[in-house]
Amino acid sequence: MADSQRLDPDLTRVVLREVGPRLRAARLKRNLTLEALAQTTGISSSTLSRLEAGKRAPNLELLIPVTRALRISLDDLLMWNAPDPRVHARTQRFGNVTVEYLSPETAPVLTLKMTVAPSSGPVQTRSHDGSGWVYVLRGTARVILGGRDLVVEAGQSAEFDARIPHGVAALGNEPLEVLAIFNRTGSRVQLPGTAER
Repeated sequence: MADSQRLDPDLTRVVLREVGPRLRAARLKRNLTLEALAQTTGISSSTLSRLEAGKRAPNLELLIPVTRALRISLDDLLMWNAPDPRVHARTQRFGNVTVEYLSPETAPVLTLKMTVAPSSGPVQTRSHDGSGWVYVLRGTARVILGGRDLVVEAGQSAEFDARIPHGVAALGNEPLEVLAIFNRTGSRVQLPGTAER
């Protein structure tokens, strides 16, 4: 069998692991008790309970009568529907900084696009747990990191310990656009195939 036609064993396990919760959701949607479903299918309520809890392996002998009784198809039960991965960005303005949230605010790795308008005021700094990474998309950034005052040009990036007071400002008269990633756990962002340094 060609590689592209081989079944992914991990995906198969995930799909089978979802059978029980999907059966339970379908049963509850129809307001059926385990006992009522057992009476309709001829399968004991204890077997149905174990099937819903993932303690009994699903097989066609069990699934066909159950899906018929629940009026759902085997496809409904076994199809893997990936959740919608799109993030609906939310934008907030803080003084001269506009922040577009590119990941959910509750994500362990927070990804932001920040647009910083030029300002003559001092660079505001803050510190928090985790690590930070910024990539300058457009303009020139003035990055304050502890006692250091750095210049980061478009196409360059900087990575830092977010516990050190840090801040960014637009250098010059043009707005600054940066992509920023903050990892709340304090570990560096890891890409597939890269080793921890």
